Amino acid sequence: MNYMAEEKIITINLRKSMKKTPKWRRAKEGMNILREILKKNSNTEKIKIDKSINERIWSRSIKNPPSRIRLKISKIDDKTSKVELVK
Repeated sequence: MNYMAEEKIITINLRKSMKKTPKWRRAKEGMNILREILKKNSNTEKIKIDKSINERIWSRSIKNPPSRIRLKISKIDDKTSKVELVK
């Protein structure tokens, strides 16, 4: 059965949740928060995160990740979704 993949663009605010973590752990915590938010938004179990998202979060080192990030979520099937960075 061929059907179109559902796509939606979201902006995730990482600043609110990362203020509670120590500076030397912020980029790592940002990736964990990102995964949690994506699971809620995509309603899928498996999430394939593109390499460019990881590079964007770690671009300014571990202490100073970006406060907001725009992503495009594409649902591949019922259990899998793919996430890409919006440029």
